[in-house]
Amino acid sequence: MDYAETLAYLQARLPMFSRVGKAAYKADLSNTHALMELLGHPERGLKCVHIAGTNGKGSTANMIASILQCAGYKTGLHTSPHLRDFRERFRINGEMIPQEAVTAFVEQYRDVFEPVQASFFEWGVALVLDWFRRERTDIAVIECGLGGRLDSTNVVTPEVSIITNIGWDHADLLGETLEKIAGEKAGIIKPGVPVVIGEAEGPIAEVFRQRAASVGAPIEFVDQGVPLPYRLDLAGGHQVRNARTAVAAIRALQRKSWAITEENIAEGLAHVLERTGFRGRWQTLGQTPLTIADIGHNVDGLHIVNTMLSETPHNGLHIVLGTVSDKDIDRMLGTLPKEAHYYFCKADVPRGLDATILQARAQGHGLQGDPFPSVHAALAAAQQAARAGDLVLVTGSAFVVAEVV
Repeated sequence: MDYAETLAYLQARLPMFSRVGKAAYKADLSNTHALMELLGHPERGLKCVHIAGTNGKGSTANMIASILQCAGYKTGLHTSPHLRDFRERFRINGEMIPQEAVTAFVEQYRDVFEPVQASFFEWGVALVLDWFRRERTDIAVIECGLGGRLDSTNVVTPEVSIITNIGWDHADLLGETLEKIAGEKAGIIKPGVPVVIGEAEGPIAEVFRQRAASVGAPIEFVDQGVPLPYRLDLAGGHQVRNARTAVAAIRALQRKSWAITEENIAEGLAHVLERTGFRGRWQTLGQTPLTIADIGHNVDGLHIVNTMLSETPHNGLHIVLGTVSDKDIDRMLGTLPKEAHYYFCKADVPRGLDATILQARAQGHGLQGDPFPSVHAALAAAQQAARAGDLVLVTGSAFVVAEVV
């Protein structure tokens, strides 16, 4: 098989959460353990940083990877979902895995993997851990896909664990309270492994304290009130908070004798986009009209989008909006600005919510606009309607943003 045929094979035979939703979610790690056994356990001996949380996982992961690259380490990076190319999920020193490596892996293992009936994500975790071992990475930054305790990535034993924050997302799978969601994320905390908590207080912080105490893991809550003494190439106060979390994790690595200097931290944070290929977070797509894309896809993410809007000078506001059908849509719609004109659309994935249904739901929250047959049609209409000084924003789902970046 060539690369295109390999990708078609994976997508046709494997449940893919981004496409079909909870039907692809397996509530235990038996598949992943079976794949690790078939591969000779690439997770064992892997030096890594493991990251869970509701929002900010990808940003924090990319910041840490950039810093480690600046320190001279051969750095693996595993994130999800991808925007345009499946290989975006798997990088070493910012470079995506070669197509040939993906094809060779699937060719080598598909016969023994097929009886396991692994999901798309489980295949990806197996692929990337095997690739990091083959390429002899010095350290890898591993982002959880969903949750933590039962996430396929949770077969690693990291140098440091990170939980960025807790918010409302995937409540149908992780729990109907923030404390239950926190309990699932806390499942990445491992015996003796230091854990850094980016943002948590009250009952949520207590969930983490209890889990850390039960397994003997040193725990640190990041002080989000201190100034960040570094320049950051990612925009927004939320990225400053993510950067504080990233730096706290780097300090934990330094305490474990990883050779990382202040200059490495400064350079890494100033050049995240350049070094890791990170995209889709308040990303400027064009200037006339000013067009920005952000993958905000849950309540907390859209609150951040609102903050960024308030800090970005503009006259009229045009929002290209699409989402997936298994989100808490009414809660999301309730956070969006009513003064904007909306261009409702559906990303080209089965989970995408029909644009006319989204329009009807949005009207119940005082959001006015029109449905469009595609993301590109919605964006074209928004850009055509925009006048001088207006802002066009594409948001609501990574799958919507993926079609325009």
